[in-house]
Amino acid sequence: MIAAFGMYDRAQTAAANDALWAGVRDNLRADGIIAPDQLTRGDLAYMAGWISPDLLISQTCSLPYRAKLAEHVQIIGTPDYGLPDCPAGYYNSVYVARRADGFSDLAEVAGQDFAYNEALSHSGWAAPWADHQARGLILRPGLRTGAHHASALAVAQGRANYAALDALTWDMIVEYDAFAAELCVLDHTPASPALPFITANDQPVDALRDALSRAIDGLDALTRKTLRLRGLIQISKITYLDLPIPPLPNPHENP
Repeated sequence: MIAAFGMYDRAQTAAANDALWAGVRDNLRADGIIAPDQLTRGDLAYMAGWISPDLLISQTCSLPYRAKLAEHVQIIGTPDYGLPDCPAGYYNSVYVARRADGFSDLAEVAGQDFAYNEALSHSGWAAPWADHQARGLILRPGLRTGAHHASALAVAQGRANYAALDALTWDMIVEYDAFAAELCVLDHTPASPALPFITANDQPVDALRDALSRAIDGLDALTRKTLRLRGLIQISKITYLDLPIPPLPNPHENP
């Protein structure tokens, strides 16, 4: 079975994610549900795992959910990270630019090279696309980086003019990566539902929801602080599906 918390898994958070999984695993086993000993990492923590019939639990981005996964998985629940200016269970994207470039407003940099992580990213592509549309600004996708961290680094190194990063990822970059000092925040996108935990259609979603919720509630203070995880809430499937699906950044790109 696949159990993965890959979306915010990095060297500094891996032990905390392992601790969260240990709680979920033990709760499931106490209810008679088979659960793997350890988290799955690597490719199966992402799309390959999300579409697998062996998926027990994972966390996905809302754009792949609404574009490809909605009929194949169930939403277990949505994490609440307590992010500033966001309702419980919501998040937003942070626009960052290189401090040395002197930009102070999104309108000043719009139309220049925009680094995005991938075409199926809500916070890295869909949210900024919708936000630029609403503001009447030009969004010109340039460098595809493959990850939020890589987008931030590309801007810091001058390989792109700006990027939009998942607010929680940005918070971790500020804490753990020295290059964050080279960047400044220009603005934020509107808030949207955060990255849901999912399971395959034939899995016991109610039991998984209960096991995950109790595991989150049982985290020690340091683990909770590391994961920025306050709790698990319910956001309806339709709320996710109502979000627009953007055009591809590159018409020849295979999302």
